[in-house]
Amino acid sequence: MLVSANYDDLKDAKIAIENLSETKPSIYHIFLNIIELTRQLNYGYQYMGALLMDEDPSEFKPIGPDDYVLSVYHQEIEKLKKDEKFPELKKLLKEYKQVSYANISKLALGEPPKELAGPTVIH
Repeated sequence: MLVSANYDDLKDAKIAIENLSETKPSIYHIFLNIIELTRQLNYGYQYMGALLMDEDPSEFKPIGPDDYVLSVYHQEIEKLKKDEKFPELKKLLKEYKQVSYANISKLALGEPPKELAGPTVIH
């Protein structure tokens, strides 16, 4: 899937992520942990975002993952979704979905918006 992220949208998303970090640090840190887990497992941020937002993740499902590891990953996603502050994160993900879950994740990890602007292939 090809997405083209607008610099202004990325900048706004970065500000929203920083606001979440300041106002709801507990959910922000759990989200960062899920991002790191996703990165470590090479599952793809779009897959993570689809699971968090209750979208169909089949287009982004990792190929050939160990069933046990995948089930543990799903358990961690469900723990995050059950957090009382999850609606705040879900609102952010929904509001900035157009920049892609991958770019939102990279912004949360500290990448500057300028480096993410422009067309990107998401998988």
